[in-house]
Amino acid sequence: MKSEFRGVRKIHLPFVLSFPRRIHLPFSLPFPFIVALGAGAGLRLVAMIGYPGALWFAGDSYVYLGAALRPQPNLSKTTGYSVFLHALEPFHSLTLVAGLQHLMGLAVAVMIYLLLRRNGVSERWATAATLPVLLDGFVIEDEHMVMAEALFTFLVFVSMLLILWHGADSRRVRWPVALLAGLLAGCAVDVRSEGLPVLVLFPVALLIRGLRQDGGWRWRRWRAWLAAAAMAVGCVAPVVAYVGWFHSWYGSYTLSRSAGFYLWGRASSFAECSVIKPPANELQICPSGSPSSRRPPGDYIWHAPQVRHMAGGGPVAAANDALLRDFAVRAVEAQPLGYLRAVLDGLALSVEWPRKDDYPSAGTVYLYYFHLTPWTIPVHTWVAGGDAYSDAVEYGHATPSRVFRPVAYLIDGYQRVFYTYGPLFGLIMLTGLGGVLRLRLRRRRLPRLSWSPRTGSMLPWATAVVLLVFPIAVADFDYRYLLPVLPFACLAAGLAFAPARVPPPREPLPEPRDDLTSQVPGQVG
Repeated sequence: MKSEFRGVRKIHLPFVLSFPRRIHLPFSLPFPFIVALGAGAGLRLVAMIGYPGALWFAGDSYVYLGAALRPQPNLSKTTGYSVFLHALEPFHSLTLVAGLQHLMGLAVAVMIYLLLRRNGVSERWATAATLPVLLDGFVIEDEHMVMAEALFTFLVFVSMLLILWHGADSRRVRWPVALLAGLLAGCAVDVRSEGLPVLVLFPVALLIRGLRQDGGWRWRRWRAWLAAAAMAVGCVAPVVAYVGWFHSWYGSYTLSRSAGFYLWGRASSFAECSVIKPPANELQICPSGSPSSRRPPGDYIWHAPQVRHMAGGGPVAAANDALLRDFAVRAVEAQPLGYLRAVLDGLALSVEWPRKDDYPSAGTVYLYYFHLTPWTIPVHTWVAGGDAYSDAVEYGHATPSRVFRPVAYLIDGYQRVFYTYGPLFGLIMLTGLGGVLRLRLRRRRLPRLSWSPRTGSMLPWATAVVLLVFPIAVADFDYRYLLPVLPFACLAAGLAFAPARVPPPREPLPEPRDDLTSQVPGQVG
């Protein structure tokens, strides 16, 4: 006997559900990029399952979290990142913090892809340019930490996106958009003060792009001046607000009181007091031993008794900060070649392979890796009013350091193999330079460099260079400092594959007329 039931073909509802048949995006996302984005998202999901909550960087993470629970500026670093943490405090979830930072990393990769496609780069090269950002194990580990790099990179990149979205036609960047871009860049500096050069670079780049056209300058374009001025105001406003906040606490108009401390550390890599001949009040802070016998600045400053135990409040006291800064400036003036060599040595470390496992110290490098054992948070006070462990428990309402080993094995092993190796990073930087300059060959004459006629901009490459060089110049090289550089370097490298700019055709000159009436006024009679 056959059943009369043939299945449900339609469901009739008393109301109509209307679904969009097509979602319109600025660009279609091709299958290779969807696969790359999915792989990046999958790796981040593995990290979140293997390490519930977040990872910790000794010292910095504790300061950020303490300042989030008890809002205040810090003498050693800007705490704009703590404002972000404070906004998420009602959720009491470090997993949420790490998850949002992972989403920021994915969003940066999407922005790279969209900017490259908008500038005419092929789908293949645009996808390839996002791979280091999506798949680098150290990027994923840093996003999972209670650290400022992910938020800083996201804010600067969104600011750049607003500037570059219209390509070479910067006249279409209106002043409200420029103001928003400036505010984002200024907030990024409050998050991480190493971004200070961006406050000058971005408005200047916007002004140049607005005034420059067809190889000439259009100085009377008031819209370009207005947009650049609006962006400059936006860049300065958050920084001025933070400086005012710092002054209300400590009486100094500055972002922090650690600039002299880190500059002294930079000088310790080459300074010789027999050459510098400092005044009597600076003799007590001369680095001991020869430069070759000292540890890297990023480690030396934390152990050198000359600065760790300075009388009158330590190295972050106003007078001591000025003393350390004056010594560092004096050292650079007396030994400019030594300073230049120290900076170049730091740049060389960014492209070396294998990575040094003890630079600036083995303890610091240890924290840049996933591990299969939980990190022990000390019961020590970094921000007055609570200790690091109790702050972590209060914020997250859970054990602050956890590892789910069956899944953690996967991302721990992945990170140790898949990351942006030093030579590859150098190749990315050189490829980005190809989007800015080109070597023009000339018959029977020496070749010369010229601006590359690409549809993109030199701003991404310049930003990558500034973010790479500035921390090395004022403090020291650190592998963590490379992570905010990578997205801008990848964008610049992708723009090297953009089509060449084609100058608009010139209007033809009017042809001369031979008839007499065009040359002699009146009629010939």
